[in-house]
Amino acid sequence: MAKSYKELMNDITTFIFDVDGVLTDGTVHVTPTGEMLREMNIRDGFAMKAAIESGYNVCIISGGSNEGVRIRLRNLGITDIHLGCSDKVETFKEYIDIYNIKPEQVLYMGDDIPDFHVMKLVGLPTCPQDSVPEIKEISQYISHRNGGKGAVRDVIEQVMKVQEKWNTYFNGKFD
Repeated sequence: MAKSYKELMNDITTFIFDVDGVLTDGTVHVTPTGEMLREMNIRDGFAMKAAIESGYNVCIISGGSNEGVRIRLRNLGITDIHLGCSDKVETFKEYIDIYNIKPEQVLYMGDDIPDFHVMKLVGLPTCPQDSVPEIKEISQYISHRNGGKGAVRDVIEQVMKVQEKWNTYFNGKFD
C-alpha cells in the first residue's frame, strides 16, 4: 500500500523549489528598461528561513535568472540557488550527490512542465493549487494555496509539524 503524503513527510530533509509560479504567482512586470519584476510572499520567506534554521536543506532550481531573486533568497540564508537551469534533472542529481541526499528525502514543489521530470525523481512531489494539470497529476500533494500566495509556507509548515519541529522552532521566541 502506498504511503500517504503525510507519511512521506516524515522522511523529508530537503526542500527544493522552483521560482516562477511557486515562489511567485508567475506574473512578471516588465519595466520600460526591460527589467522583469516579481513579487514574493513574505510568509514563504519566513518558512524557508525557519526550515534552514531547523536544519533542513533548502535549494532553488529555476529556469529563470534574475539577480533580484538571487539576492532575496540569499538574504533568507539559502545558499544553494541554481538559476537559469536548462536541465533541472541534471542540477537535481548533482545537488543530491554533493550533499549525499537520497531522492526519497526530497520534497520538490513545481508548477509547470519544466518541473515534470525532476518531480518524478523525488520522494514527495508537490505543487501549488494553480499548477498545470500535468503537474497536478504527478503531485502527491497539491497545496490549497496558489504559487506566490503561501504554497511554500504550506508545505514547509506541514513537514515541520509532522516532524514536530514547527513548535520547537518557536520555543522561547515569543517569551
